[in-house]
Amino acid sequence: MTATLPTTVDPARLQEVLDGRWAHVRRDAREHLGDPKYAPVYGESVEEARERVSRLAAELATTGRVSLGFPVEYGGQADAGGSVTAIEMLAHGDLSLMVKAGVQWGLFGGAVQLLGTQRHHDAHLRDIMSFDLPGCFAMTETGHGSDVQQLRTTCTYDPDTQTFDLHTPHEAARKDYIGNAARDGRMAVVFAQLVTGGQGRGVHAWLVPIRDERGTPCPGVTIGDDGPKAGLLGVDNGRLSFDHVRLPREALLDRYGQVAADGTYTSDIANETRRFFTMLGTLVRGRVSVGGSASAATRVALDVAVRYGDVRRQFTAPGRDREVVLNDYLVHQRKLLPALATSYAYAFAQEELVGRMHDLHTAVHERGEEVDEAAQRELESRAAGLKAAQTWHTTRTIQTCREACGGAGYLAENRLPQLKADTDVFTTFEGDNTVLMQLVAKGLLTGYRDAFGSLDGWGRVAFVADLVRETVLERTAARGLIARLVDAVPGRDEDVPLRDRGWQLKVFEARERHTLEGAIRRLRRNAATDGMDPFDVFNSVQDHVLRTAQTHVDRIVLEAFVAGIERTPDPAARALLEAVCDLYALATLEADKGWLLEHGHLTPARSKALTSTVNALLGELRPHAVTLVDGFGIPDAWKNAAILDEEARRQEAMHREDTAGRTHGDTAVTVAVPPGQ
Repeated sequence: MTATLPTTVDPARLQEVLDGRWAHVRRDAREHLGDPKYAPVYGESVEEARERVSRLAAELATTGRVSLGFPVEYGGQADAGGSVTAIEMLAHGDLSLMVKAGVQWGLFGGAVQLLGTQRHHDAHLRDIMSFDLPGCFAMTETGHGSDVQQLRTTCTYDPDTQTFDLHTPHEAARKDYIGNAARDGRMAVVFAQLVTGGQGRGVHAWLVPIRDERGTPCPGVTIGDDGPKAGLLGVDNGRLSFDHVRLPREALLDRYGQVAADGTYTSDIANETRRFFTMLGTLVRGRVSVGGSASAATRVALDVAVRYGDVRRQFTAPGRDREVVLNDYLVHQRKLLPALATSYAYAFAQEELVGRMHDLHTAVHERGEEVDEAAQRELESRAAGLKAAQTWHTTRTIQTCREACGGAGYLAENRLPQLKADTDVFTTFEGDNTVLMQLVAKGLLTGYRDAFGSLDGWGRVAFVADLVRETVLERTAARGLIARLVDAVPGRDEDVPLRDRGWQLKVFEARERHTLEGAIRRLRRNAATDGMDPFDVFNSVQDHVLRTAQTHVDRIVLEAFVAGIERTPDPAARALLEAVCDLYALATLEADKGWLLEHGHLTPARSKALTSTVNALLGELRPHAVTLVDGFGIPDAWKNAAILDEEARRQEAMHREDTAGRTHGDTAVTVAVPPGQ
C-alpha cells in the first residue's frame, strides 16, 4: 500500500499503539522503575552481581509491582496479562533482575498458584510475593532437558507413614540449571514421577524445602552451583538432588491429581498424557514472558545501534565536506531497518498473544469456567512458536547491532556485549526452540492428537489425515479485515503491486498451506511404506515440518501487525506503520525468494522487483529510523550505554582533528585501533 510518508511522526503516537492493552503497566514501570539502579552494571564479579540482584528483587517486592498476577485475596490484582507485561518491561534494564523476578514470581509463584490448592495458597503465596520465601522451579533434569514427560526423579507415596519419598536415582536425574538454587532459594517446586500403590501416575509437582532459615541445605538435599556462565551473572543457577527426602502428603501440589491418606489416586483428568499437558499448559505464562522479554532486549540493542548510526560518520563522498553518516548507507539500512520492522511485528504479535493468555486464564481461574481445550492448545502452540521466533530474532539482531557499532559495540560500557551474553540462553530455556517449533507443526497436522496422542507416537501407521484442517488458517485479530484484503487481490499476481497488503497476506497464507500439504503428503507416504522404522517416519520429514511451523508463525505475525495498524488512530503514525509493515512482509519474502521462485509464487522479473522495492522502502524509512526507536519508549536510565551520551560529542571533536592516516590520496583506508588505545 504505497503512500507518501509524512515528514515527521510523533513517536508518542507510535508508543501508544505499541503499549496496547497494558499501557498502564508500561507507563507505571517507566515512571516508577525508570531508575538507574535497574540498569545493568558492568565489571562485577559473580558474587557482587548475585548480591546486587537479590537485593533489587527484594526491593522490587516492596513496590507491589510483582503481585499483578496473583489472586486478589492474597494482595494481588488477578491480572495475568499485566504480570507478563511487567516482566517484559524489566527486560529493558538488567536481564538478571528480569530472570530472577521471572523465576520467583512467574515460575515458582505461578506453579504454587496454578498447580496448588487453597491450603498451599494460604501457607505460601504472601511470603512468595514479599520475597520472604525465595523459591525455585525445579523441572529440568541433566539427562532429559525438554523431555519433561520422561523425567527420572521419583516421588513415592508410603501410606504407612503418609509421606512421600523424593529421590534422585542417578546423576542424569539431577535437577540442573535451576534459578535461585545456588544461593537464595529456600523452597522448590520439584517435578517428579508420582508412584503410589506400586503404579506410576505420571509427572506431578511437590513443594520441597531445600534450605533452612540459616541457609543450610535441608537433610537429604544436595545443592550445587552451576558455576560461571556466559551471561546472567546475577542469577544463581544451581543443581539439586534428593536422597530419599521425606515430604508430608500435603506437599503435593494437587490441583490436577490427589493422593488420599491410604494412597488412593484420583484425578478429574483420567488420561495421563492429557493430564500432563493440562498441567504444563497452566504454566504457559513463563514461555510467553521469555518471548516478550527477548523482544524487549532486542529493542534496546536496536535503540543503541540506530542512534549510533545517526551520528557516527565513516568515509567521505564526492562533493561532500564531511564523512557520511552510517545510517545513510544502504548496506547499513539493510542491517538495521528490516530487523527494526520485525521487532515492530513481534511487538504486535506478542500483544495479541498476551491478550489471549490473559482472557483464557481469567475465564478458567477467575470465573471458574471449564477449560476450552481447543483454545488452550492454540495458546500453547502460539506461545511456543512466538517464543522461538522472538528469541532467534534476538540472537541474530543483537549480533547485527554489535557489528553495526564496530569496535564501540564490543565495549562492555555500550551494553551490546552484555545483551548478547544475557540473551543467548533464551533460545533454549523455557523450551528448546527446535523442539517448540515441532510442537507448533504437530498442532497443525490433522489427526495428530487423535491418532498419536503424545510426542512419542509419530511412527504409528494409524496416521491418516486430510490435507489441511480448517483451523490451520484460523485468523488472528482483525479477521474480517484480513479476509477482505485477501479476497480483493486480483487473479494475476503480476498485476498487483508488491506493496498491496492483500497480496502479501495471500502469499504468506499460500506459503503456509503449501508447506503443510507437502509435509502431510510425505508423512502419509512414509506411514504407508512397509518396513519403515517408526522413528524414521517422522525423522525423515523433520526439516519440512520445522519449515511448516516457521511459515505458520510468519503468517500469524503479519496478521497481528495488520491488526495493530487497524487500531492506530493517528494518521501520520498509521502511514509510517504501513510502510514498516511492508518492510517486514517484503523482507521476509525476499529472504525466501528461492522457495517462492521454485514454487511459482514469483516470476524472475517480480523477484528482481521485490529486491528493488525493499531498497526503496529502506530509503523511505531511513529519515524515520530514530523516530521508530523513540516509539519503543525505553527510559534512558535503563539503557546505560555510554555510546549514546558520548558519540555525538566525540565525533564532532574527531572531525576537527587532522585526518592524516585515515585517508591516503583518493582512497579511503580504515585503521583498526584496539580498544583503549
